Amino acid sequence: MNSWENEVVPLTLKGQIAVPYTWWVGETGSRFLMALRDEGKILGNRCRRCGCTYVPPRKNCGRCFGDIEDWIELGRKGVVTAYTIIRYPFKLQPAVPPFAYAIIRLDGADVGLVHIIKKDVDKIHNGAKVRARFKEKSSRKGDIMDIECFEMQG
Repeated sequence: MNSWENEVVPLTLKGQIAVPYTWWVGETGSRFLMALRDEGKILGNRCRRCGCTYVPPRKNCGRCFGDIEDWIELGRKGVVTAYTIIRYPFKLQPAVPPFAYAIIRLDGADVGLVHIIKKDVDKIHNGAKVRARFKEKSSRKGDIMDIECFEMQG
């Protein structure tokens, strides 16, 4: 090692990089997002081989690896299976804190959908019943935030 290397304090720079990105969701994802936007419906799909129901829908089953072709309409109600409460703002967040990111298992689905809960965040618990609230049709864009948020029920 050179003598100057012993005398130099490494320079570090703390920073954050915002990397918003877009990607093509394919035929399956497009059908799901268009149903949110155009019809205010949450679609899932069910594997014929093992019976697992997915939302968002998938092209292939994660449990048995079979192709999935059967589409179903799921309701707007579900239960919270996991969550975290966000109390501090950050520019890439989808809502103003406090809000919660939650995994919500919609009625009729076998897997959870990640979304947000904006109100009553201190009342959230695993097993809490929630319901999807959609944006007004005129402001929907064809993305997951066409579901504005989930709201606590009772």
